[in-house]
Amino acid sequence: MIKNQLTDALAAALRGLGVEPPAVVPLERPARREHGDWSSTAALVSAKAAKRNPRQLAQELVDALIASPPPHVQSVDLAGPGFVNFHLAPTWLYDVLHEVVEQGPDGYARPDLGQGRSVLVEFVSANPTGPLHAGHGRNAAYGDAVARLLQRTGWRVHREFYLNDRGAQMENFAASLAARKAGLPLPENGYAGEYISEWAEEMPDGADPQEWGRERAIADHKATLERLRVHFDSWFSERSMLASGAIEQTLADLRDHDVVYESDGAVWLRSTDFGDDKDRVLIRSEGGDYTYLTPDIAYHRDKYARGHDWLIDVWGADHHGYIPRLRAALQALGHPPETFTVCITQLVQLMREGREVRLSKRTGEIITVDEVLEEVGPDAARLTYLLQSVDSRQIFDLTLAAAQRNENPVFYVQYAHARIHSLQRVAKDAGVVRRPLEDVDLSPLTHERELEILRDLAELPDVVELAARELAPHKITTWVRELAGDFHGFYHDCRVMGEGIDEATTQARLWLVEASRIGLAIGLDLLGVDAPTTM
Repeated sequence: MIKNQLTDALAAALRGLGVEPPAVVPLERPARREHGDWSSTAALVSAKAAKRNPRQLAQELVDALIASPPPHVQSVDLAGPGFVNFHLAPTWLYDVLHEVVEQGPDGYARPDLGQGRSVLVEFVSANPTGPLHAGHGRNAAYGDAVARLLQRTGWRVHREFYLNDRGAQMENFAASLAARKAGLPLPENGYAGEYISEWAEEMPDGADPQEWGRERAIADHKATLERLRVHFDSWFSERSMLASGAIEQTLADLRDHDVVYESDGAVWLRSTDFGDDKDRVLIRSEGGDYTYLTPDIAYHRDKYARGHDWLIDVWGADHHGYIPRLRAALQALGHPPETFTVCITQLVQLMREGREVRLSKRTGEIITVDEVLEEVGPDAARLTYLLQSVDSRQIFDLTLAAAQRNENPVFYVQYAHARIHSLQRVAKDAGVVRRPLEDVDLSPLTHERELEILRDLAELPDVVELAARELAPHKITTWVRELAGDFHGFYHDCRVMGEGIDEATTQARLWLVEASRIGLAIGLDLLGVDAPTTM
């Protein structure tokens, strides 16, 4: 791999100059192509410890690399205060093509970050009191894409949905169903929306509204999530913890860690000892009821007890202030803070034909995920939800997401994949047989359109690794869109076969097309988006 070859060469050159190289030799792609294919700040990083002038050390490093160049390097130059820039021959990109094809969609771009460790990703976790809304859709697409990224990078991933199936909201939901079933007005704080009337009509006479309603809501969530191609390994009930005694055991554990005290008739967690801005109530003085925090601590304690090394929670925008108190509680139980991560998904604003969409026929208020799916389909929904970082507010343009034109990102990307299969079918129909890669000369691949595709493919392992480390699947979306754009440019400017195209060029380009297919297949799979062969 070229990156390893260059960092090894930099480290060897530094040692040859009597300088101990850094533990991780820096190497990155320059922002501007004229600065080379790769650039290193190794001289800048090493100069202080070596008591050397950074630019002078960089020049000596350049001279050493020119005297003994690594594979594929055409030239090395010095820029700025000490940047070492490498300019490579296209041959390094031919090696990339070989790697992509030989490793295939299951093997290429699969860095082993997790090394078999276990991670539990809990996401969506909506109250079972009604349909999932459009914001839950963003949470679902993001959580599932994070899980896919972690699976690809060596983690054993468990997806879980937490059911908040006890408390006042469940009681209000049940009372609303019962009222609608009996033809009575909704109770105070009742749930409005057409779906309450629909479900009340379905509810058998004599059924327990809370039990029946809970199961009906869960079934609705499961059906919606399956449409969005999101599957959970487990659905964890909050009520099950009450029955198991897990909450009492959690309180006992906290007392054993000496982080609980009583004051004013309430039981408190000494969370300020772990960075929270104030101590938190675990059991209220009035009635002796648990606060919301107490079962949440018990739930996360249970996650750790199941053997998971890392917990990831995906929460909605209104939960940001809740993070410090739960993290403090888990630290109080002895769990290192780096083993618990919370990702916050910001709000989604739906637009149609330039106007905001606010009201739903089913709920009376929010737009449901089902309504989004009916309008744009699962592929457009997932990719649109994953266009940008979830920590920024999103505008979801329903009109654009449903459009069959290049301005629609999912259409543009899927069309590139379909074009690849179209080219391969045309070749087959024309009797053009793609020879084994080891028998094909790739040197005809010199057009900038061709080299851009290969550069994209070369970046994919790093993009996957960065996206997994940062839990940022939108970086995959950006990469997929760039590869699709570069393939469309290649399709327009570089004929693969036919009059005026020699056999050597045809064979090389057919393999470039196949490598592009593999890259797009990897990216789309990480996003949970179909890779169609026709459109």
